[in-house]
Amino acid sequence: MLQNNIYKYLLFFLVFVTISSCSNIIHDNQKTKETKLIKLSTNMGDITIELFQDKAPETVANFLKYTKEGKLNGTIFHRVIPNFMIQGGGHLPDMSQIDTFDPIINESENNISNNKGTIAMARTSSPNSATSQFFINLRDNEFLDRANSADGYGYCVFGQVTEGMEVVQQIGDVVTGNNAGHSDVPIENIIINEVTLIN
Repeated sequence: MLQNNIYKYLLFFLVFVTISSCSNIIHDNQKTKETKLIKLSTNMGDITIELFQDKAPETVANFLKYTKEGKLNGTIFHRVIPNFMIQGGGHLPDMSQIDTFDPIINESENNISNNKGTIAMARTSSPNSATSQFFINLRDNEFLDRANSADGYGYCVFGQVTEGMEVVQQIGDVVTGNNAGHSDVPIENIIINEVTLIN
């Protein structure tokens, strides 16, 4: 009888230690998971964006590289289409293009939808051609998702606006026209003064 009780206590102790260890591992994982937040400081206000580092690692790393090297500072939102999206990150106020790094792979297989307020990479007709340009969706644009796209690739979402969506909407309502062979260009420059990593 005494031997049985000893086995029971020993078993209880082992279970307790195992549960405690697992709890510590989960807690440590939660502590080490870092959320990347960036701020677009524009001449119309600030926009804060959470980057989905775990869902689009190469895309986020690429965006952070442009951010840390200051390449997006002074660029403009050069393409604005009401009730669709605002696009920037590639042109200066005189519509000249910035120098870019090599194109990245399209991580649209993460299946994050191009919903209102999400940020995605702009590209050419080639699926893996994105460099510095991005767009913020002004509405749910599911037709841009990989699952619904005509080319089978779609556009990779890599973040979500967390603050300043009203600024995004205001930019989406500005008057546009043609400039240097480009259409839908804001008449008054919408300048991204600085892009900074908050944390």
